[in-house]
Order: sequence, then structure tokens, then C-alpha cells
Amino acid sequence: MDRRPGWQHRRVATTTGEPFDVHVRGTVFLDIVLTGLDSEPRLGTEVWTSGMGSCPGGIANMAVAASRLGLSTSLSAAFSTDAYGQFCWQTLGEQEGIDLSTSYRAEDWHSPVTVSLAYGGDRAMVTHEHPAPVDEPEDVPPARSCLVHLAAVPQPWVLRAQGQGSLVFADVGWDSSTQWNPDVLGGLEHCHAFLPNHVEAMRYTRTDSAAAAVSALAERVAVAVVTCGAEGAVAVDQTSGESAQVPGLRLEALDATGAGDVFGAGFLTATLGGWALPERLAFANLCAGLSVQQFGGSLSAPGWGDIADWWSHLRLGPRTSATSQLVRRYGFLDDVLREHPSATDSPVRRASATLSVLNDLPTGGAGLATS
Repeated sequence: MDRRPGWQHRRVATTTGEPFDVHVRGTVFLDIVLTGLDSEPRLGTEVWTSGMGSCPGGIANMAVAASRLGLSTSLSAAFSTDAYGQFCWQTLGEQEGIDLSTSYRAEDWHSPVTVSLAYGGDRAMVTHEHPAPVDEPEDVPPARSCLVHLAAVPQPWVLRAQGQGSLVFADVGWDSSTQWNPDVLGGLEHCHAFLPNHVEAMRYTRTDSAAAAVSALAERVAVAVVTCGAEGAVAVDQTSGESAQVPGLRLEALDATGAGDVFGAGFLTATLGGWALPERLAFANLCAGLSVQQFGGSLSAPGWGDIADWWSHLRLGPRTSATSQLVRRYGFLDDVLREHPSATDSPVRRASATLSVLNDLPTGGAGLATS
């Protein structure tokens, strides 16, 4: 593969004055994820579920996914001083090695909470949030890239990050108004890459297919990527002249929460590595596919050990026409994993069913069990 000279992963925050690999900023939620539902709850009924996991969510999904792929990651967010906020702060800073020096604590404010109900291969969410009673910091640490949510009028910190040389990778959330105002796409002039899902992409561009949507978006942004869930992703890279469509992986889905964020972190990681577009898409598909097999948005993100295990099982397992095709598509992982010889030394932690109290936490992490 064509990798940029001198590029390497850095697992912890920089202390030498070098730029971070990625900076993210936004709202951290406490996610409570319920899985094993046979159907959605209905009024007047009680539904029992077989699985539950708790973990930091919201912008934390992107931060954890990037950090677990070895990128030195800076996160700026408000954290309440309540038990939920303390849990998220310690999980992100101590367990996941994310730099929180531009984050801040807020008293007399409760943590935003999202309850995610996972069933039928997808999820529905209920969220409760009040605005944080503090202003976001003006300082933006130097970073090679940043992950943002697209807005018609970019937040000032995004413009500062772009002015400092950061590559801006953007996604976009669900439009609760269902108007899908195309003016939002005006913010793409400040972005390097845009990674919406196919529903968002088609509605914002007023097109009827992922392929048509990515073509329309490619007229506005250097790198346009449209994700299609289990069907994979399609992309156009104007900087390299490449276009590609890569199918997804057929993996059993437990919880789809945060899969798009994990895809974005995987694509960003591969982009900083200078990989070809088909490899970037394939790697991002793999990261997202592995994430949906676990509970929770952030702590479902794979580490290099998970990727190494999947690749080893694929190569050494029974060979069929389908697996042979996958081995050819993911052959680039041989070179990638050589750069991570200690990938299996530090297994990542998963979402826990309950929140551990501070003095119960094992060294380096929050809770191990998932029900």
C-alpha cells in the first residue's frame, strides 16, 4: 500500500507539542443500551430484555473508536460532576487514553442520557438533555484532523481547526424536522470529507439512490462517502480521482448504536495512513461490522486485537468462494497488522451492565461485565 512516509499510530495523548491525530468536540451522553428485544415496546405493556450495557455515548463514540485504532485523540466536551459524568470522564480519560485537557466539569447540571433499544438489526433511541451551563473553550489544540457534525453555519472552533491545517471529516445527524434543508450542505465548503448514511444523503441531495447521492455530494466536497449499512459503502475522492463501491460484511448484529461513528473513525484512520480508496472503505466497513456485534456505541468499537483476530479466523477458517473473496479484499491487513505487533497485548473493554463506583474500578478501567 501507498502509506505516507513517517506516519504512525500514537496510542496516548501527545506531550511533546506534536499535533494530535484527531480532535473531536461535542456532547457526551451516558448511553444505556438494551438488547435482546423481540419487538418494540407498546403502550400498556412491559417488555423484558436479555441484555444491557452502559457506556459513554454521543461524541464519545467517535473519540473512543479513533483512540482504539491508535490515533492520539483530543476530546472537548462538558462533563457533569454527577455520577454519570464521573463515570464517563474516568472511562474516557483513564481507560481509553483520550486527552481531556480541553474538556470541562459542570456543577448543578445533570449528564445527558440516551436509552437505546436495539431490536430487528437496528435501534430506537430516547434522549434527555439540557444545555451545558458553560461555554465551549475557544482554544483548539493542533490536530491533523477533526471529526464534526455538519451544520450550515460551522461552529467557530471548526473554522479555527481548519485554519490550523486540520482535515475536517463531517457526518450529519437525523433531522427531527424531516425537512432535510439542503442549506446544511453549504457547510461542506469547510470540509475535507463527508460521510452520511444513504438515507441522510438521499434526502439532503433530493436523489433516489446512494450512487446518485454520492455523485451530487462529490460536487461539493473533496471526499464524499455514503454508507449503506450491511450493504457497504460508496465513495468518490476528488483529490485522487478514485471512486469505489465496497460491499459490507455479513456479520450478526447485536446493537447498531454508533456504527456510523465507528465507520467514520476507521475511514479517517485509513485516510491518515494514505491508503487507496477501496482499502479505506473496506477497513471502515470492517470496523463498523465488528462494532455491531457488541453492546454500546463507544465501547463496541474494535481495537487492533479484534481486527487481528477476525483476519486470522478468516484466513485459517474453512475456505469458500465467499471467504476467498474476502481474503483477497482484505489482503492489505497483512501489512497493516505488521505495524501493530502488540495488537493482542491490550484487549479493549466492553460496556458494563451497571456503573461501577470509583473505588471498585480495577486499575485502568471501568467495569468488565456485560449482562
